[in-house]
Amino acid sequence: MNRQRQTVVVVGLGYIGLPTASILATRGHTVIGVDVNEGTVRTINSGKIHIVEPDLDVLVRSAVNSGNLKAVTAPEEGDAFILAVPTPFVQESPGHEKVPDLSYIDAATRSIAPFLREGNLVILESTSPVGTTERIAGLIAELRPDLAQEGSGARKYLSVHLAHCPERVLPGHILRELVDNDRIIGGITRVAAEKARDLYKSFCNGGMHLTDARTAEMAKLVENSSRDVSIAFANELSMICDKLGINVWELIELANRHPRVNILQPGPGVGGHCIAVDPWFIVAAAPKEARLIRTAREVNDAKPHWVLDRVRAKAERFKDPVIGCLGLSFKANIDDLRESPAMEITLELIRSGVGRVMACEPNIEGGRGDLPLHEMDEVLREADILLVLVDHEEFKDIDRELLKEKVVIDTRGVWR
Repeated sequence: MNRQRQTVVVVGLGYIGLPTASILATRGHTVIGVDVNEGTVRTINSGKIHIVEPDLDVLVRSAVNSGNLKAVTAPEEGDAFILAVPTPFVQESPGHEKVPDLSYIDAATRSIAPFLREGNLVILESTSPVGTTERIAGLIAELRPDLAQEGSGARKYLSVHLAHCPERVLPGHILRELVDNDRIIGGITRVAAEKARDLYKSFCNGGMHLTDARTAEMAKLVENSSRDVSIAFANELSMICDKLGINVWELIELANRHPRVNILQPGPGVGGHCIAVDPWFIVAAAPKEARLIRTAREVNDAKPHWVLDRVRAKAERFKDPVIGCLGLSFKANIDDLRESPAMEITLELIRSGVGRVMACEPNIEGGRGDLPLHEMDEVLREADILLVLVDHEEFKDIDRELLKEKVVIDTRGVWR
């Protein structure tokens, strides 16, 4: 096992890159964190954080004060390079298919290419379509032909090692799960997988499962697609129950008393950087075969529109309704707005002019340019319609007496 101190360059200092960089630094590695946002770089170098994640501020401050972590806007030389940049999708016509946007990964690869040396390790952590790690290898070979060497026959191989190790963490529990969760490590070669394993063993307690890069890429997509299908069943069930006049929360609780049934909880849709995105990568790669995965995505993508229709129907009771939207993040007790159905619903209510919208998101300080935020007490006082979009802890403790004169649409079962 190789636990020696390394210089690790982490490209992308968001919800995955910053915690990873900080943990590596506190385990004795020299870490160079790279982010194109100058404000993010300044914040981190001052020992502070720009995102909400429990205990991350303490870890970053410790890492920066130790001298093992510094943030910069451009890469430098290192022993290992970790790419933790976004992989959103783009919607193309005709057919309105959602396909992966690999521009961030391409840009990150181009940024590190001048600094690569023979024997370096390059790890892609970003959730990616199958074949992306091989795509990076091809781009490096194109940008750095000096690193592409002749192998047996006409085959060429890189003198740097490439692996894919997808992140598998839950926002709100990232630091614990980075250390304790098992890791899937897929190398372009077996040696690459082993080198990546040795780096992760310097801070991971979970099991290390080595495979090839394509299988590792597919494993992460399958994990999130499986969850998406399960959520789609719950969301579809909630719409059926609403039509039939059945309390979906009671129904699920009763059905789950069967020893082999575990139905998830419905919501206003599905958000986040993984579950709402990753299934489309499989659909794009195998559109004819991925029928169930596509249908689940369509069910979950349609749920926000169903919620909007319910709000519009209730708003017709009022002349100038005030609609209080409780929660904007994609899940409880975090500030992450990526692919958030709550955000989508709130902005559409504003655009459609159904009424005056008052949004409350307790995990975001201040406001956004396109969406002023309000304190919870103010929303509870003024709203005619209360729309619960996220099951934040703050909302669970609201005095039920304050709800008696309100129209309540609870998409999360907070006040069931």
